[in-house]
Amino acid sequence: MQEILIRQFSIASVSLLNLAITCWYCWLTYKQKIRPALAMWIFFTIAVGISLVTYLESDHFSWLDNILNTTDLALTTIISIAIYLFGDHTSRFSRFDKGCLLAVIVIVVFWFITKNHLATHALTQGILVIAYFPVVSRLWKTRENSESFLIWIGMLLAPALALLSSKGLLATIYSVRAIVSILVLLMLMLRVEYLEHKRSE
Repeated sequence: MQEILIRQFSIASVSLLNLAITCWYCWLTYKQKIRPALAMWIFFTIAVGISLVTYLESDHFSWLDNILNTTDLALTTIISIAIYLFGDHTSRFSRFDKGCLLAVIVIVVFWFITKNHLATHALTQGILVIAYFPVVSRLWKTRENSESFLIWIGMLLAPALALLSSKGLLATIYSVRAIVSILVLLMLMLRVEYLEHKRSE
């Protein structure tokens, strides 16, 4: 009984958290309080979609068995559309972004040719790491933080909660990869804020 309650709590909390993050991120983008990288979110959408399909195909799992992956697909798709519609010129594709997109396409082609769900799922985790490169590159080069700490902390909390209901190794890998990637991004954002604070002293 306790296990069922924990699972239900995990599914409900991750779903509500990702819904709140989606709405808030779209609002901040619309008001141009943040300048997210369109390329990163398009990569996320492609990779999250492939990750979910290959996860479901790898065994007899349901949409709720990897609730983070399921809700992430809605989150990334909606946010990508919002950035495309309301993002400023810095959100558009750069040459670096196009190179990352090529790597994404290669892995997608691999999946279509081989139909190897397990290998493709593992490779998509690589895509989801690559997806952070545009924003990491911009943070590193410009030393200007255009992201929201509150939103990314929420995105860090979601995979941690999702681990309570995840089924199968692939779902666990998905959540752990998200946690590690977001922690790295948050540390880089803190670095940018620290450098900005030193310059203003």
